Order: sequence, then C-alpha cells, then structure tokens
Amino acid sequence: MVTKKIVEDNNNGLPAERDVTGPRSLTRLLGLFDVLSMTPDGMSLAELNVTLESPKSSLLNLLRPLVAEGYLIHSAGQYRLGPSIFRLAASVMSAWNFPRMIRPFMEELCQRTGETVLLGVLNRDAEVLTYVEIIDSPHPVRYQIPVGTTRPLYASSAGRLLLAYTEKRWREAYLSSVQFKVRTAIPVTRASLSRELDRIRAEGVSTSVDNYMVGLAAVAAPVFDGDGNCVASLNIAGPSDRFRNELDQLKTVVKEVAAKASGVVAGIEARAA
Repeated sequence: MVTKKIVEDNNNGLPAERDVTGPRSLTRLLGLFDVLSMTPDGMSLAELNVTLESPKSSLLNLLRPLVAEGYLIHSAGQYRLGPSIFRLAASVMSAWNFPRMIRPFMEELCQRTGETVLLGVLNRDAEVLTYVEIIDSPHPVRYQIPVGTTRPLYASSAGRLLLAYTEKRWREAYLSSVQFKVRTAIPVTRASLSRELDRIRAEGVSTSVDNYMVGLAAVAAPVFDGDGNCVASLNIAGPSDRFRNELDQLKTVVKEVAAKASGVVAGIEARAA
C-alpha cells in the first residue's frame, strides 16, 4: 500500500559558505544567546559590545560562524536569533520531561481520533509556534511534518490557540505589529484574527478547516499549568474530509484529553513545590 501524506516544504536552508572559526568562550556564547532571546528585534554590534562587555573583534569572531551556520541572522546591521537555534531549542524540548509527560495523552488522543497528534509551544522571541512532539496517524492518508517545524502564530489553529491564551499585553502588541507574510488558504487580517482569538477564549478550543491549506483540518486545545497559564497546545490534524462530519465530536475529545494533561502538569508542579 502506498502511503499518502499531507506534507509541506519546511526547508529553511543555510548559507553555503561556512566560517569554521569557533567561539572562544562558552560563557560569552551563552551570554550572547541570552541577550538576543530577550530582544526579538535584534541588537547591533555596538550594542552587543556594551551589553556583553566584550571587544568587538572577539564578538565578530563569535558572530560570523553563528551567522554562517544559521544560528543568527544578520540583517540591516542587527543580529537576531536564526532558524538553527530554534531547531536546536525544539530538540532540547523533545529531550525535556515535558513532552514525555504529555506523551501518554498524545497516544490516547491518537488512539481515540486516529489522527496525527502534535504538541506545540510558543516561541515569543520569534513569534512562532514550534512543534516539540508529534505522533503520526496510522491512516495511509495523513498529515505529517517533522518535530521542530515552526508556524507563524496567526497561520495555524495551534498557533492561534497559544496566541489567544497568552498575556493580553503581549497579544495586543503582537496584533498591532504582525505582518502576514506567510500565505494561507483563507487570508488573515488583524480584524479577523482578533475576532478568532475572542472565539477561541470563549470556546476553549481552536479549529481550522481549509484555513491554512486546502485539504487540511486541525483542532487544538490548551494545556494549562497549576497557575492557569497555557504552556502548550495539544492538537490533532488530518484531511479536511475526515474532520468535517465529526468536528464537534473531535473538539470534545481534544478538549477532554488536554484537560486531563493539564491536571497532571498541575499535579506534578504542586508536588515539586
């Protein structure tokens, strides 16, 4: 039997030329990633020089190979975190206990719905959703992407869910500045996105049928920690034809399993406190 997959091109690409000069100081490297993680708009060489208290020549020796490898992006004189660091972050997340903690609930969701199950987290700095754990559907026709795949928050049901449940101040700043660069099957506007976020918070679930890509549907629900913060999205995705007739039932199942996962997360946090 030939397996059909709803797949997408996720090739971010890296520069062909590489400077093999390695960083001279691990502490300096970690400090660099730390300050850039808090400045999504990036920093200039002069700003990094002052913040890290490091000579410009030493910084350049550190920055050049990181740009060449895609860990940083250098544009208009500003250095920002690049795609490679986000892929690394996704790999670290996969090795972390959190995805392992949620895995049994993902397996239950896959068994009950028969669809691909994805665990997504919010990357505030890059303003994207990152999938840190995935269980593929057993169906021959299914949705399939690799762990570490990212999506703009506005483009997917899981991304919109995380956006809906983030702090109001951050959400409003995002809505005022977001640029809809990635095309979706149904165009997104600030007004339509704002209305959708209100609906998600009211219903406690995010849905998408042919919104992101024709033929693809998804349902996402929040996973909360003990303080009521949304720490992840738990969602299913698959062919629209399978979702349309069972959408209400799928929404109920996803919300139910996500609520069970939230209870376990909160319980573990309480025991650790």
